[in-house]
Amino acid sequence: MEYFVQKGSIVRTIWGSGDTALLVFAGSSAEFALNKAVDWLYFTGVLPADPLGRLFSTVAYAQKIVFAGCDDAHRAIDNITAIHRGVEASRGYSIPDEAYLDVLFMLIDYSIRSFELLERRLTETEKEEVFDVFRRVGARMELKDLPRNYGDWVVMRTQYLSENLIYSHFSQDLYRRYRKSLGALRYTLLLQSQVLLLPLQVRALLPLPTAPLLPPLVKLYKYARALRLDRLIKRVLLPRKYQEQIARLDISDR
Repeated sequence: MEYFVQKGSIVRTIWGSGDTALLVFAGSSAEFALNKAVDWLYFTGVLPADPLGRLFSTVAYAQKIVFAGCDDAHRAIDNITAIHRGVEASRGYSIPDEAYLDVLFMLIDYSIRSFELLERRLTETEKEEVFDVFRRVGARMELKDLPRNYGDWVVMRTQYLSENLIYSHFSQDLYRRYRKSLGALRYTLLLQSQVLLLPLQVRALLPLPTAPLLPPLVKLYKYARALRLDRLIKRVLLPRKYQEQIARLDISDR
């Protein structure tokens, strides 16, 4: 079978890890809240009703594409496109291309940042590989003005962070809903993980803690993983409502 992402790719390593996928979720939750087009996600009512579930579904869809055969991956991407076209028809005008590109860009960025936080620095070739996977997703969606390579993406990413993010009443509302869904302790963990993950431009827009508390805990968690205690820790720390979804985030590279 021809896979959308070939076996042995660093992208399968990144997205096969539930830990990395959860960090992608943590970073994306911040940018979803700040995106100038977040009103589109409010239009359907899905995001405000269950913000964590909506973000988990985004991460799960990305995983599905990464590990699928080419035909199945293309069908999944086409389904995403069809869903959004339906929302556009209901609302009466188009979702701006910038909103789609922002989501692709954050998946690229937090794939790299999350893996490097938990594992090691990626090589430039590996970063190019991460970029190429999501560029192909964008190309299948027929998005315009996609960057040609990782270097072009770095330039565009910086531009997008400067131009397309704003702290609005939607941002405030989403973070209030995150806190309600997570509870005080888990919400604090989310904010602390965002302090470590987010680009400076994103952190500057959010009322995040000024003192990072997680670096020593990240080291302890790495030791816990070596002792195979990580699943127990996640069961204790993460919301019970999403335990099944969280467990499915660990995927062996088959």
